[in-house]
Amino acid sequence: MSSNRTDIRLANEAWESLMTAHARLSGDFGAKPIWGEASMREYDVLYTLVKRGEAMRLCDIQEDVLLSQPALSRMVDRLVQRGLLVRKPDPEDGRAVLVEISEEGARVQREVGRAHGRDIGQAMRALSPDELHELTRLTQKLLAARPE
Repeated sequence: MSSNRTDIRLANEAWESLMTAHARLSGDFGAKPIWGEASMREYDVLYTLVKRGEAMRLCDIQEDVLLSQPALSRMVDRLVQRGLLVRKPDPEDGRAVLVEISEEGARVQREVGRAHGRDIGQAMRALSPDELHELTRLTQKLLAARPE
């Protein structure tokens, strides 16, 4: 039987391993020469909008990206100025604003996404298909167990 102290230590070791892998792989991906039209963080915002397939409020985008609300707001301002995103009124709440991807933003997301997808595929070759399925299952289990 394991003690609570052992369980906490093991949980922290597993978390540290997960975060170290994420940080190192993200650094490797960030060093690739594919980020000319959009930085990794900008791409993350574009990808989130494409993945959801609809206009979103900033607070909803923030749930899927690793940016603070002020940083996300400034980034959206820059992406709107560059023509990659468009703001529009929320028809359900006159005080709120929705953000959607423009045609140019979708083009940039597709082009950068193709190259980024290849880089991810190459990095993930370290795992077998069964291990990739298990990794997906485990991370989805962690997300499902989040307290509300």
